[in-house]
Amino acid sequence: MKIHEYQAKQLLSRHGLPVPLGIPVLHIDSLDQVVHQIMHETGSETLVVKAQIHAGGRGKGGGVKLVKSAEAARQAAGQILGKHLVTHQTGPEGRVVRRLLLEEGVSIARELYAGILVDRGCSRVVVMASAAGGMEIEEVAARMPEAIVKEHVDPALGLAPFQARKLSYALGLAGTAARNATAFLLKLYQAFVALDASLVEVNPLVVTSDERVLALDCKMTFDDNALYRHPEVAVLRDLDEEDPSESQARGHDLNFIKLDGSIGCMVNGAGLAMATMDIIKHFGASPANFLDVGGGATQEKVTAAFKILTADPDVRGIFVNIFGGIMKCDVIAGGIVGAVAEVGLRVPLVVRLAGTNVEQGTKILAESGLPITTASDMADGARKVVALVKGQVS
Repeated sequence: MKIHEYQAKQLLSRHGLPVPLGIPVLHIDSLDQVVHQIMHETGSETLVVKAQIHAGGRGKGGGVKLVKSAEAARQAAGQILGKHLVTHQTGPEGRVVRRLLLEEGVSIARELYAGILVDRGCSRVVVMASAAGGMEIEEVAARMPEAIVKEHVDPALGLAPFQARKLSYALGLAGTAARNATAFLLKLYQAFVALDASLVEVNPLVVTSDERVLALDCKMTFDDNALYRHPEVAVLRDLDEEDPSESQARGHDLNFIKLDGSIGCMVNGAGLAMATMDIIKHFGASPANFLDVGGGATQEKVTAAFKILTADPDVRGIFVNIFGGIMKCDVIAGGIVGAVAEVGLRVPLVVRLAGTNVEQGTKILAESGLPITTASDMADGARKVVALVKGQVS
């Protein structure tokens, strides 16, 4: 799960991390009050107006503006709020800006980068830092990987003070700034663990002219499987920033991710789902989604999954690939027949069943009278659905 910048900074602040004074604006009517409050508390008329969307590159897309008066803040907010913001991460369709963050201007001496994530290669959390703050970390990694310093964390000990100091010194900091950066990194790691985050990225992490260290921007994502422990995080979900089909799937406890291909996939088991997507690519098409109905799916859950696939206008063919272990093939077949009877079938459907109750499942499909193509194995199914979509079936 992703959250907005202002929400991430609120969480950082609760964990003792310094952030600039900022207030979200959800309605344009509250703008003047927010502007007055920030200027009154800071004694400065310099403000930053930031679009709040779940995508990077907002500054380059015109979604971040530095202003020096209340009137300029109103003008900037009017230009951003409600508009489609296009960045390299949103795609050409962009995102509608429904929220703003108004923040105090900060006197910046240096822009740095700090990030924490799980390094799956060594099964440990890694804390990364770079003096190339303000740049996309992927760009830094591609152009000058030596500029990124890393410290892997022993899960039993946590981030050690010497590791945080090592990172601070590697950024070229000294004196008060180095001490502040060390304290910041230690608290950032503590927040990462306490919140069950999967990524915390502070870019830029700034050193001010008076050697304070602040999170000028922050991105956070969380492990969905741990959200039951964090109701204070779960309520921060912004459904406007998520694909509607993914939200619908979550409501039925389905593991679903929308992709940009044309073959809808329904599979049981994450490993089989990945293999199914790979074999669709092998035969010349692309998957439209990742959809794992799970090992113990009910007929109702299968029906809900099928409805999500058929509602996607990008889906030109559907491949159901089931290996029945805990999952029973007759349950899958019943769910498919029930869903097709309810919503209809506008695209080719190929079904491959194997395992528990496969004979019963195959019989249900055969006796349904529906235009369902069966497959003998996974490769046969992928080949058939790709050929049907491309109109190449003889």
